[in-house]
Amino acid sequence: MQTHFSLTALADPDTASCEKILRACVHCGFCNATCPTFLLTGDELDSPRGRIYLIKEMLENDRAADARTARHVDRCLSCLSCMTTCPSSVHYMHLVDHARAHIEKTYRRPFADRALRALLAFVLTRPALFRLALRAAARMKPLAGHLRASLRPLLTLAPDQAPAPSEVDRPQVFPASGRQRMRVALLNGCVQTVLDTRINEATVRLLTRHGVEVVVAQGAGCCGALPHHLGKAAQSHALARRNIEAWTREIESGGLDHIVINTSGCGTSVKDYGFMFRNDAALAQKAARVSAIACDVSELADKLPLAPTGAAPPLRVAYHAACSLQHGQKITREPVAALARVGFEVRAVPEGHICCGSAGTYNLLQPELADALRARKVANIESVQPHAIAAGNLGCMAQIRVGTSIPVVHTVELLDWATGGRRPEGLVA
Repeated sequence: MQTHFSLTALADPDTASCEKILRACVHCGFCNATCPTFLLTGDELDSPRGRIYLIKEMLENDRAADARTARHVDRCLSCLSCMTTCPSSVHYMHLVDHARAHIEKTYRRPFADRALRALLAFVLTRPALFRLALRAAARMKPLAGHLRASLRPLLTLAPDQAPAPSEVDRPQVFPASGRQRMRVALLNGCVQTVLDTRINEATVRLLTRHGVEVVVAQGAGCCGALPHHLGKAAQSHALARRNIEAWTREIESGGLDHIVINTSGCGTSVKDYGFMFRNDAALAQKAARVSAIACDVSELADKLPLAPTGAAPPLRVAYHAACSLQHGQKITREPVAALARVGFEVRAVPEGHICCGSAGTYNLLQPELADALRARKVANIESVQPHAIAAGNLGCMAQIRVGTSIPVVHTVELLDWATGGRRPEGLVA
């Protein structure tokens, strides 16, 4: 794609990075075939190619975002299916991330939209506050039908009761059982510590059982992905900086072989810290080191000698590939291989490359599109008649649960159960 950025504009490193991305695009439109929003709306501006044109025009002319650009960029799920499809290796993720930050900085949204986005960025990244918000939402659920459509998902997607805080999520060290193979830090996260404490608990049990010492580092927490995708760069960078410093202290004191992440959306962000802070003289080297040793829990499980105990029956499991895992991190083989290795019958889901509609806060901000994508995903999952659904991302799990009665569990919960851990809630023993 031909570009015409001024030398002044290109002096900004983020704009210069976007210009290189834009020049890689050859207008082929292959991305349109796998874009979830384009499949639903048929609108060229709801496709990666269409959004690229809008972003190019906005950045090239160094102008404030307008309502049309904001609307179509907002409709992007950041599922990154386009990056898997693209034959020219266009790094759409970095382009749309910068566009969102530019929109947030230059476009004044309607008050209700602005307030909702600010509320989500503030509450979801603070577990204690989020827990209080869920209690309030549970009491307000009977009123959901009286709320405006844009606010109903705040209540309908909220669980009736959130679990109590888990001891696993406070800073500490979990020693390895038997011979220690490695030492890792676990990102305990923010939303996950409130909505489903069983995932981190199962992760710790699985890893320590197989000789891995697990550290929950003092000062680490939210990865920053939620505000990052809302265009709130200052907030997301502040959260990322805390993690980088916390894990650097662990690297320099006790040493770390990996930073393990069991929420794939967070994993995609942490693996991008090196790029995020590439121009920060104080943090660039630390951020790059953190990104280099970050891994999804399924990547680590693939390296461990998983030993099934026979406690888990050979259930038929539909594996839902979270977009952030298959497209963002290019991890497709490891989760399926690990589940099969411990005795589960893993079934692929038709249209597995298409997003379920969760996408961080997307199902709260774009409920109509998200609901349509969930219905499509659930129909495809149910067509393989599984006993359970496995996924590697909490957001996907919460989204899919709303549309089906089939139990939805994290991949690590099944691996833990099969190798001597607890039976995941809702599954038949």
